[in-house]
Amino acid sequence: MSAEPHPTLPPVRLPSDAELARDALGAPLFARAVRLARWAGPHTRVGAGGELAAAQLPEAAAALGLDPADEEGPVLAGQAWRVAVDTGLVDVTEPDDGGDGGDGGVGGDGAAHGDQDGGGESGTAVPGEDLALVTGGAPGEVLDLWLAALDTVLADAAVPDLDDLVDALDAGGEIDFDRLDWNPGREADFLDGVLANLYLLTVSGHGASEGPIPLPVLAASMVVPEDMGEPTDAVLEQVSDAMMRLDDQFRQLEPIGLVEFRPVDEALMAEADEEESAAAGSASGPGAGGFDDEDVSRYGLVRLTPLGLYGIRARMLEAGVTAPAVGELADKGADALLDAVSGYPEGAAQAEIGQWLAGRAPRDAVAELLAAARGADAGGPLRRLRCQQALAPAGPEAEEAVRAVLDDPELGGLARVWLSERGAADVPAPDGAMVFWLTVDTIAAQLAADGETAELPLLMSSLTEHHTGFFDQVWRVDHPATAYVLEAMGRMHPDKKSAKEARKAAFKARSRQA
Repeated sequence: MSAEPHPTLPPVRLPSDAELARDALGAPLFARAVRLARWAGPHTRVGAGGELAAAQLPEAAAALGLDPADEEGPVLAGQAWRVAVDTGLVDVTEPDDGGDGGDGGVGGDGAAHGDQDGGGESGTAVPGEDLALVTGGAPGEVLDLWLAALDTVLADAAVPDLDDLVDALDAGGEIDFDRLDWNPGREADFLDGVLANLYLLTVSGHGASEGPIPLPVLAASMVVPEDMGEPTDAVLEQVSDAMMRLDDQFRQLEPIGLVEFRPVDEALMAEADEEESAAAGSASGPGAGGFDDEDVSRYGLVRLTPLGLYGIRARMLEAGVTAPAVGELADKGADALLDAVSGYPEGAAQAEIGQWLAGRAPRDAVAELLAAARGADAGGPLRRLRCQQALAPAGPEAEEAVRAVLDDPELGGLARVWLSERGAADVPAPDGAMVFWLTVDTIAAQLAADGETAELPLLMSSLTEHHTGFFDQVWRVDHPATAYVLEAMGRMHPDKKSAKEARKAAFKARSRQA
């Protein structure tokens, strides 16, 4: 997969392999491929490319419970056969001389591939060894078969549709690729990029499980430059063209279980054909975001299924992209856990921490987390914040380990907060230096976690208003983030006088560090 690595891809939450394998076996196209593999036998004839002979497509359609007389039946049978061959569910022996079926077509269209009607040499096909994995293999082996099927479907989806191919035929019946304007590598990269964007939108929570993503939004993510303000008419036309390409591609990807897809409303396209202005509206309307829920659905909606998330993540990992999944840190040490979840969204961090804690004795886990939270490096404040969140659900069994760090200069404040929140007795009051150090550490952690959010000024105000002469003292705090935090308070503190004092204190802190 040719998507560029994202430095902080959020972790994805996936079902178990067993659940994903059940989803894979239930995907319509994969299920049809399995049925055809079981149907294959001595009667089966194939052409030079392993394609099912045209004369046998109706029989294959009937084996799938499809109407052989319906044009769609043989087409679906041909697609399923191609998947069965490419995944190893079927073993084919091609004719020695290539027969006269030839390649017969492109893109996995069964009607196009099966030119053989009984003349010339034919190959044979039988159920492959991998077919036994469907019922007797481990979930991971089933998923490997499904991933191979996904590769086939993605390759087919990047091929132009049959109408475009026919239009590009020259006088000799050959495809004029210049007229077609089709570059296989470019098309595959485009589809990979779309799926990578869809994955990122999903795992980052922007339209994730809460709802599908509008097709124009996805198309715009591929076409509109990030630094562009108002899109030009030319760019909007490119968005509209990309949207229609994606509509065709997602129709092909839905049967393999990759996505749930609501296609573009055909009535909308008819309106666009009738009026030129409607065509402009179809591009600018969604691009500007000015539509209600009913309008959005007319332009197409798409959502990656859990199986789709698994499949795209697998392709990203193969391409060298760092794409974490919740739960994969369960057997790692607390240092690796806190370092990793420091870059996760809060919900994903809590889920990962929960799975890590579930496999450990509570007292030992708390001690290990506290030890890993220490450090004067730039990542230290956020590690301590995640550690504090990890300790939040802990009960009395954690108290001994927490009390053990009361005198620790970096963890003592955290320990006092935890004990006080639980009404513990004999919690020593912090001295002034610890209060100020904890304040700096807390704000630094929030800045590292979420940046300069709207809520942060309220936190700053709350932390400083109870301490007379706060800014006269805080600049002396021996914390590596002191000046950085004070500069942020100078920009964000809701009280203008306090903000000015923060800027002065930041200057003193910088001078002290120098």
